[in-house]
Amino acid sequence: MIVFGTDGWRGVIARDYTFDNLARVALAVAEYVRKRASSPSVAIGYDTRFLSRAFAQETARILAARGVTVWLSDRVATTPQVSLATKMRKADVGIVITASHNPPEYNGFKLKGNYGGPATVEIVAAVERQLRRIESKPLRLPRLRSLEEYIADRTIRYFDPMASYQRVVSAKISLDRIRAADCRVLFDPMYGAGMEVLPAFVACDAIHNQPNPGFGEIGHPEPIAECLQPAAERMKAGSYDICIATDGDADRLGLLDAAGNFVDSHRIFMLLLKYLYEDKRRRGIVVKTVSLTSMVERYCQRHGIELVETPVGFKHTAKLMLERRVLIGGEESGGLGTILHIPERDGIFNALLVLDMMVARGKTLAELVAALDDEFGPHRYRRRDVHVTEQQKQRILRACARMPKAIARYRVERVVTIDGYKFFFSDGSWLLIRASGTEPLVRFYAESSSQERADELVEAGIALALG
Repeated sequence: MIVFGTDGWRGVIARDYTFDNLARVALAVAEYVRKRASSPSVAIGYDTRFLSRAFAQETARILAARGVTVWLSDRVATTPQVSLATKMRKADVGIVITASHNPPEYNGFKLKGNYGGPATVEIVAAVERQLRRIESKPLRLPRLRSLEEYIADRTIRYFDPMASYQRVVSAKISLDRIRAADCRVLFDPMYGAGMEVLPAFVACDAIHNQPNPGFGEIGHPEPIAECLQPAAERMKAGSYDICIATDGDADRLGLLDAAGNFVDSHRIFMLLLKYLYEDKRRRGIVVKTVSLTSMVERYCQRHGIELVETPVGFKHTAKLMLERRVLIGGEESGGLGTILHIPERDGIFNALLVLDMMVARGKTLAELVAALDDEFGPHRYRRRDVHVTEQQKQRILRACARMPKAIARYRVERVVTIDGYKFFFSDGSWLLIRASGTEPLVRFYAESSSQERADELVEAGIALALG
């Protein structure tokens, strides 16, 4: 059975992610949009992964055969570019063929709403209802014509994902100020879809900026410390002010300071929250997932800002961005959206906003990060992902459900179960244990006042769960 997880459907190519299964999902999307519009249309983009372009073209052909007008990207596109195109072209939904940060054997299928952000839970549920009906019968494809024939009759139409994106972003970011500051930037798109996007806005040197579906020595395109070691070595050897890294579909962001030190998403979120609230004088509620730093709570309490905490998955933030005025919202994995942009994570846009902040405040990234410790005290973070079988996953979740009174030598003060099990300790430290929605993993997250204790809590959590 094909299941949409935290951020779309993902599967191992040739095992789960096959052309037949792709056809089932495409047919489900076609039925969904046909029921909701008299002249339905869909925007489709794809990343640099193995067969992504072919998967996108096959999806386009199936939708066109079912009477849906398709806007198909004429090149590799980032997820935010497709989200923006979906909104600007008034398509009913958007589709991105990508597995984001997953290992190279995966591909995926992200759904986007007509507002330019992740499909809501309701949209996904409606598509899945169509999918269950299609899966219950032998696969029957409509008569398919060639891609060229659909293009000739304009049922499939190419679009340039860069043109409108560059125009929209340029109107929102002080690019002239950034360029005049002559900031020395190293860019690591991690062999992903963002490789041509950041250089269109600012001068930068780049690594891992040629397509490589195997993702070379980085293993998988996730902008976290262990995957950014080649970039860190380049930073130490060069004379750069900042390294900007984006994941496979460029909706997530990671940073390295001038010394090659990793700046995690918790600090990026806090820096941009402060910049939007204090410098740009923007107002709205703040949205964070359960796995994001407790610095956010402290800042919001201090300034009387309403804070909403959600399960992991940006779709929860996006839904709130449609309903309310959200200043900033995001998650631990490096994805966040702001009041300045579409209701979508966008690693490139957020990177430009960081550069704008550095120039406006006249400070290096390291100085800005150090100021967070001065203001909130040390907050150190650790995450470890453990590959598990389904049986092991259920054993881990049962161990958490027993609500232990202590983990290692630390007494549990309270437990939050918004998403997984988040154990709080008396000194403000916390440990979160939750199953991944896209991979056979259990994730262990911890935050504490020292890196040693954060590491210890994660290892204690793994020992508790796996015995």
